[in-house]
Amino acid sequence: MLNFPRSLRALALGAAVVAGTAGLAQAAKLSIGLSTWVGYGPLYIAQAQGFFKDEGLEVDLVKMEDPKTRMPALIADRIDLAATTIDTVLNFYSKDHPLTYVFALDDSHGGDGIVAKNSITDIAGLKGKKVAYAEGSVSQFFLAVLLKRAGLTLKDVDTQNMTAGDAGAAFVAGRVDAAVTWEPWLTRGKQAKDSHLLVDSSTTPGLITDVITTTDAFAKAHPEELKKLYAAWAKAVDWQKTHEEEADKIMAKGVGGWLDDPKTFAETRSGVVYYDGAMNKAFIGTKDAPGAITKTIADAEEINKQAGLSDVSVPPADLITFGIVE
Repeated sequence: MLNFPRSLRALALGAAVVAGTAGLAQAAKLSIGLSTWVGYGPLYIAQAQGFFKDEGLEVDLVKMEDPKTRMPALIADRIDLAATTIDTVLNFYSKDHPLTYVFALDDSHGGDGIVAKNSITDIAGLKGKKVAYAEGSVSQFFLAVLLKRAGLTLKDVDTQNMTAGDAGAAFVAGRVDAAVTWEPWLTRGKQAKDSHLLVDSSTTPGLITDVITTTDAFAKAHPEELKKLYAAWAKAVDWQKTHEEEADKIMAKGVGGWLDDPKTFAETRSGVVYYDGAMNKAFIGTKDAPGAITKTIADAEEINKQAGLSDVSVPPADLITFGIVE
């Protein structure tokens, strides 16, 4: 063994420590606020399978169930990004605190819907009927868009404000004519006497869609980190497709809560579609050719104004950070 002078050994050791510290510093730290939802499962795959690490990221997935907590935390810079629905973003957008859409996570594909009495055969038939749904939620947005397409507004129905679960239970008990809800109440509702599934979200792709959102300032300051985050998400979705059983176990454990059983997770997952690379490219689009997300944003702006939830009047394409999805 070569006998280096103590001073040289100290210099060599110091250089190694500095190099090691520099290597650790290369991992960019991101925090994402999210709720207990099946659509966010691939984020836990990216964490468990090392896809975040491969991209040079250290990602903290922070459970924040209520968007009224999650979104203000984003605006106050207590978290870097948030996962939520397209319409919800607009409820917290302001000129002083502008937000932006980064990429899509999942789309409701039959997981949300409306159960109704057999006498109600189409959306127009809801006029004047008692309809249960949660005001200010994605259920309200879903119903409002469908009513708009039928030439109606929320003012044309007798609104019964309650949570999705309570709405389903009220329908099954015969206390309302229709309910905007999700599983297991969609199944229970259509099995009730003289009842059926009027419509579900499989007929409205791109409408009930979860996205990653952040502040304009953060997006402009950290484009490379956002690209890496998206790359890790895309890898996780691709991995899930070829490892479904193992993926459900990882996602159920990560998401937790009422979805901590892999069987329950798999059953609930059947009602959503995860956005892979191809779907994101089509949905987000480019600055020169914006994708279908702009239609959903436009619908959300109009519906939210009607409901008094927000007064955002920004061209939809201006609300998107293009270039992350490539």
